Amino acid sequence: MTLQKLSHTFTKIVDIDLQTKSLHILLVTFLTLFINNTAFGQDIPKSGIPIKGDDTAIEKEVTKMPKSTEFDQLNTKEVDTIRPKDSIKVKETLTDVVNYKATDYIKINRREKQMYLYNNAEISYEDMNIKAGKIIINYAKSEVYAFGIKDSTGYIQRPIFKQGDSEVEPDSIRYNFNTQKALVFNSRTEQNGMNVKAAITKKVNDSTIFIKEAWLTTSKDLDDPEYHIRIRKGKFVPKKKIVSGFANMYIYQIPTPIGIPFAYFPLTEDRASGFIVPTFGENSNRGYFLQNGGYYFAINDYFDLTLLGDYYTNGSYGYNLSSNYKVNYKFNGQFSFRYENLINSERGFPDYSKSTIYNIRWSHSQDAKANPNSRFSASVNLGSSNYYNNSINQFNIGNNLTNTLSSSISYNKSFPGSLGANFSATATHSQNTNTEQINMSLPNVQGSINRIYPFEPKTGSKKGIIQNINFQYSFTGQNRINTTDEFFFKKEMFDDAKMGIRHSIPVNTNFKVFDYLSVSAGGTYNEVWNFEKVRKFYDNTLNKEVTEVDNGFASYRTYNFSSSVGTTLYGMYNFDKEDSGKKIKAIRHVVRPSISYNVNPSFDFYYEQYLKEVTDADGTQRFETIEYSPFENSIYGSPGKTYSSSIGLGIGNSIEAKVREKETDSTEIKYRKVSILNNLNISTSYNLAGDSLQISPVAISGGTQLMKNKMNINFGMSLDPYALDNNNTRIDKFNIDNGGSLFRLTNANFTLNYSFSSSDFDKKSDNKNSDPNTSTTLNNTEDLLGQRNGDLSKSSFDDNEDDEQKDVKLYNYKIPWSLRLAYSAAYNNFARQNEISRNSLMASGDVELSPRWKVGVSSGYDFKQKGITATNLRFERDLLSWKMNFQWFPFGLQKSWFFFIGIKSSVLSDIKWEKRRERDKVIN
Repeated sequence: MTLQKLSHTFTKIVDIDLQTKSLHILLVTFLTLFINNTAFGQDIPKSGIPIKGDDTAIEKEVTKMPKSTEFDQLNTKEVDTIRPKDSIKVKETLTDVVNYKATDYIKINRREKQMYLYNNAEISYEDMNIKAGKIIINYAKSEVYAFGIKDSTGYIQRPIFKQGDSEVEPDSIRYNFNTQKALVFNSRTEQNGMNVKAAITKKVNDSTIFIKEAWLTTSKDLDDPEYHIRIRKGKFVPKKKIVSGFANMYIYQIPTPIGIPFAYFPLTEDRASGFIVPTFGENSNRGYFLQNGGYYFAINDYFDLTLLGDYYTNGSYGYNLSSNYKVNYKFNGQFSFRYENLINSERGFPDYSKSTIYNIRWSHSQDAKANPNSRFSASVNLGSSNYYNNSINQFNIGNNLTNTLSSSISYNKSFPGSLGANFSATATHSQNTNTEQINMSLPNVQGSINRIYPFEPKTGSKKGIIQNINFQYSFTGQNRINTTDEFFFKKEMFDDAKMGIRHSIPVNTNFKVFDYLSVSAGGTYNEVWNFEKVRKFYDNTLNKEVTEVDNGFASYRTYNFSSSVGTTLYGMYNFDKEDSGKKIKAIRHVVRPSISYNVNPSFDFYYEQYLKEVTDADGTQRFETIEYSPFENSIYGSPGKTYSSSIGLGIGNSIEAKVREKETDSTEIKYRKVSILNNLNISTSYNLAGDSLQISPVAISGGTQLMKNKMNINFGMSLDPYALDNNNTRIDKFNIDNGGSLFRLTNANFTLNYSFSSSDFDKKSDNKNSDPNTSTTLNNTEDLLGQRNGDLSKSSFDDNEDDEQKDVKLYNYKIPWSLRLAYSAAYNNFARQNEISRNSLMASGDVELSPRWKVGVSSGYDFKQKGITATNLRFERDLLSWKMNFQWFPFGLQKSWFFFIGIKSSVLSDIKWEKRRERDKVIN
């Protein structure tokens, strides 16, 4: 025996064919030579330092190794007694380098034909790797045994068995080099989100593993999971599936009656086609039902398809087709189509009815890196106007409260170059669910080129009125359709379609005057192409006006001129000139006054006339001249026949302050900007060519942000200087001359959004993580109602699947909470109605009773209708691997409740229970 360094403790095994009658003698001889050259590969310990461990301790660990008769039988070889004498038997031996190491020692017992590795031991062979506290190599049987180490803290350095992509962490391992079969005891592994713990695991090959007394769970704590599915015997194929016999669920190791005679658990990371089990229940209007049963098609890596169906015992049914698709770095989207055939009551009853509803949704977005010069996008939501109110398999309060459906599909293409042409085609859809009126643009085509500066210098910047002259060309074409639900997707919807094209060429320039005044001037030439004209005449026989439509090309041309002068004025008031650290350092006021002039010529030569015979009160007959425009049906309107020349006045304001920050440990005084008034705009105009009512109403609008940008305030109003007559019609008389005030308030609006939470009052946090440049506005009805994307089963705990307990201080514990407020009011007084047209307050709040308990409420009050708006009470519970959600809508037409409990992980998301009280039937 020789000694050598650890770096030399490996050798390459060469397969040499020998003529022998005993394989075992050859194997023992070979391993003995192998050990003499590589074994005992450690440095001689220094004197006085004992070597940890001895043969006796290792032998005791080996005796604790569980026996397996089946495993021993795998090494039994049959001897061919009729083999010819001159035949050569191929020796069975190792086929790759065996690498091994240990921290404390590597020791060989020749008598037992075993090698011992202690403390951080590791052995590698082909694609197999074992790490453990202790490893024993039995070269007589070509087997490896791996254990952990026991110390005062417990069982440490558990074995880690890794082969290929699979990794197992058991208590002990028995592995055979030749057969590559293994017995694993108390193994633990994770497969695609599923944690598997098995008392005994028998590895036959890379694709077949048998398990006994196994636990399956998505919980992170395998020693004490919140739940697990117990499998008595099963077959485990890594990265693919687990197939078992009888399996049932345990809740905190307490058995439940939830069980099945056999089970199949897919573990593949790839999508797989399969059946979707429906849910069953009872509907008060339509009887018993089966919902959301169907089939999932995993077509390929980029595209899938889901077909679902519903059936009710009264004959109602529905089906849903949905698909998701995605190509990385190119595009992604979703599509769904739902159709329902609804039957109410029973045939023969007076309230019996039958109807159909449908809904189409499609969203498509293109990756910005896919093609920088072209882009396609889609956002479609169309269908029956009463879909959200009458659907039997969706429940979305936010959509029920929205009376508009809209869609848009667009394609944009740009052509880089000197002209920089751009082209876009858009199809739009707008639908009012109350009036069932539908407006569509199929399509809307637009094109333009970049601005051209014909007199710009070849070098340097553009200066002066001449060098800044520029023009641009653009065109717009539309095919507009107005229809209703009754004729949607029918040929009648195209009967009143209108088409038109408008060409526009604006010419502008800008320059400076006295270095402070910015002047801009320009004009626009427009040409409109229509494909029909209106011709009117009076039929004396029928005694009525007759309108005829002449199909064919028709066009008209218009132009206008405009100019404006503006500047910016700054005002500053310094409260702390000596930098003494006052609360307010300075206030700055920015004023942007402007004056504009606009001229729109009269194009009355495009108008035509006809004579209408009328009879006066005294019986005298005469002819009255009626003027009309042949282009009154044009989608771009008729050319103006009234000359206008007006001066516009406007002024914009913004006010901000520089405020000292709160006291900090630093001696340096820091300031931050605070917006007092984001904007305050005032505008009006005076028509020089008008003979009456020359002054336009004064429009005032403004907005600001307070409370560190957490409160948003916006307001607007319109002030009319003219009075009203007894018929509430504007007259050419100032309101102040009619016994009123200087201006008459005709309308006003006010909105306020405020969002705050308990963290805003925490002095320690001081909102360090908040962004002062961002604000929260509550313009989403679903957010106010506490619904996450309209799905009641969604919870605020969905984004947190970490099962570790949070550190909770029970004494003087501060309960986190949040509150969101939205107030809206509007006032109308156009015709002395003096009414508040809108006045409502909505609120939504959440209280986190504990780190895993949350309650919330969303409601509001309509001061105009004097009633409570849509109200939602919700209770959410994070059960570590599970989630529980209860939502209750106690008032109104949507009165209902919903309860859900299920596993958070998507692997076992079908293990759930939900129950709801259907909302009351809506009668249209």
